[in-house]
Amino acid sequence: MNALLTLLGIESWTPVMAALVLPPLPFFLLILIGARLILPRRGLGWSVILISIVGLWLSACLGTGQWLNQFVLKPPPAVSTEGLAELKAAVKNKEQIAIVVLGGGQETVAPEYGVANLAPPTLERLRYGLWLSRETGAPVAFSGGLSWGQADGQPEAQTAARVAANDFGQPIKWLEDRSHDTRENAVRTVPLLKQAGVTRIVLVTHGWHMPRAQKVFEQAAGGSVKIQPAPMGLARRVDSAALDWLPTAAGYTSVNRALREVLALLVRV
Repeated sequence: MNALLTLLGIESWTPVMAALVLPPLPFFLLILIGARLILPRRGLGWSVILISIVGLWLSACLGTGQWLNQFVLKPPPAVSTEGLAELKAAVKNKEQIAIVVLGGGQETVAPEYGVANLAPPTLERLRYGLWLSRETGAPVAFSGGLSWGQADGQPEAQTAARVAANDFGQPIKWLEDRSHDTRENAVRTVPLLKQAGVTRIVLVTHGWHMPRAQKVFEQAAGGSVKIQPAPMGLARRVDSAALDWLPTAAGYTSVNRALREVLALLVRV
């Protein structure tokens, strides 16, 4: 699918196409269809409207997002204490390892800072990647340029480098700042690190994003570089279980992210 968009020269349409096929728009359209069907076929019309309302409700519930993540996306587990110890030992034994943090968006201009700033998901990934670097001694790489919906501005990787140095006091060794999406993260970052002699990539991104990210990085590596997933953001809420099935803004975000990943995996974007 991504190759088709590239061939047609409409890669920048990707965010728009995703918005058209993901909730809530399809359910709104179904409600309109159901309303139109009420006159000629009353029972069918009300059934379509009821199904649409249930779909809208579930598409904004944290419980739905958690179910999609756990049973559909199935992210790998977080790096364990033993895994950290193994990475630290490997670095000590001179294995060439790089911790690769994937971009997740930025604010082109943050008024409070007067410069570009990382979006919350990216900042979370960067923080974890830098923590892994301190714990293991492996250097960090960051991959992220401008998104398809961003015409110009500072590439995300350059923003991340500034934040890492100024706010965390840690440098980023490698910057890949030309990619537009996850697939390009992989095809541009893997050759860069292979040229530097890296034989293992510890891949850092959110759990809901990891299945697709790991897949495209393994495809780009072709077996010559080991891809080790290091997902983050896997913690579950500890509120009442009943609250998981009430529509909330957080629930909508969780479901939308999960469905976007499922769609991207299906169309191989």
